[in-house]
Amino acid sequence: MTAYTDDHIALAAEYALGTLDADERAQVETMMSVDRDFTAMVEAWQHKLGALNQMVGSVEPPPEVWDRIRTAVGHSEPQAPIVLPQPPPPVTPGLDEPDVAVDNANVIRLSAKARRWRTVATAASAIAAALVAIIAVGLFQPDLLPDSIRRPRTQVVEARAPAAAVPSAQYVAILQKEGGSPAFILTVDGATRNFTVRKVGASAEPGKSFELWLISDKLPRPRSLGVIGGSDFTSRPVLASYDADMVKAATYAVTIEQAGGSPDGNPHSTPVFTGKLIEAVPPAAPASAR
Repeated sequence: MTAYTDDHIALAAEYALGTLDADERAQVETMMSVDRDFTAMVEAWQHKLGALNQMVGSVEPPPEVWDRIRTAVGHSEPQAPIVLPQPPPPVTPGLDEPDVAVDNANVIRLSAKARRWRTVATAASAIAAALVAIIAVGLFQPDLLPDSIRRPRTQVVEARAPAAAVPSAQYVAILQKEGGSPAFILTVDGATRNFTVRKVGASAEPGKSFELWLISDKLPRPRSLGVIGGSDFTSRPVLASYDADMVKAATYAVTIEQAGGSPDGNPHSTPVFTGKLIEAVPPAAPASAR
């Protein structure tokens, strides 16, 4: 990257502020057209100073201010003619006299440099003040800042480990003919009341289906729990709609129905296999009781 003098940096800052005269602006624009590094430096100043526009909104003066200005202009005294000072007589430098023309040129260049660096210092101070204001607003009233410079809020979320699942009681019923071998094993989870039917020794007749029923004194008729599928295991959650005590005390029966199950929700044959639940695995004891 090109190394630039202090004058070049000051010119770039003044161009961004808009304080250069026409000749100086033309000089800067000529440099920008042939030097991309200088163009980047000017754009960097414009970006830094452009943040000030986000903090200051335009204000329209009230009508009475314009009225007072017009009144003051109308009653002002006529301006006196401008009298230009007479130029000093030319000085011819001698052997022992200083070169006044050279000194005047040096004074002009030093004045221009001082003016430029005062401009740069003012711009830097304005940027620092703007940054302090943005930080203060961001800390205490962040909603007032534009979305592009708003600092994202940090939220502290307490992460808790999930509680360990407590094993629930498990119930089992052997569904069989009286005195016969087991045909199905019914398992019910005590917490969710989901059930699983394990086919052990039963085989459905062609064109027929096994259907599982819940029989309870609290119900006016048997309730279908669905057709037992052709695979070894059939699982369903339908017992969750029944009372837990009813589920544990009920009788479970299997009938032989037409293919696909009973068409009207009623059993069409006497139960072939029956059984009642017994507790196979007790629920876990509370931690305080151990």
